[in-house]
Amino acid sequence: MNFAVYAAQTAASGEKISIGDAAITAVFGYAVVFFGLVLLMCVLYCTGAYFKSKEAKAKAKAEEDLKNIAKQVEANPLTVTPADAPKAPGSAGHVKLHNVPDKEAAMIMAIVADKMQTPLNELHFISIKEVK
Repeated sequence: MNFAVYAAQTAASGEKISIGDAAITAVFGYAVVFFGLVLLMCVLYCTGAYFKSKEAKAKAKAEEDLKNIAKQVEANPLTVTPADAPKAPGSAGHVKLHNVPDKEAAMIMAIVADKMQTPLNELHFISIKEVK
C-alpha cells in the first residue's frame, strides 16, 4: 500500500498509528520542509549572483567609458570657454557717468551694495554724478 494513501486513510478513519509509522511520517515531513528550504536558498543565491554580476558589468562599463573619455581629452585638449550666463535682473544696461572715473564709480556701486546688504547684480544704477 502506498505510504501517503495509508497515512491519509489512518488519519481520516481516526485509527492510531504505530510509533514506527509516526517516525516515518515525521521524517518524511521534515525532509519535505528541508528540501523546500534548500530549494529556496538556491533560488535566492542564484538571484543574488545574477544581480551582482549585472552590477559588476555596469561598473566595468562605467570605468571603460571614463577611460575612453580620458583618452579623448588627452588626444584633443579642450579649451574651456565660459558659457554665456543669462544676466541677472537689473544688471543689464549702461550706467551714465557724469565727471566720475570708472574706478570711482565701481567703488561707489560696491559701497552702496554693501551698505544695502544686497548683491551688486540685483541693483540697477542709472547714473552716477559727482556733486560739487
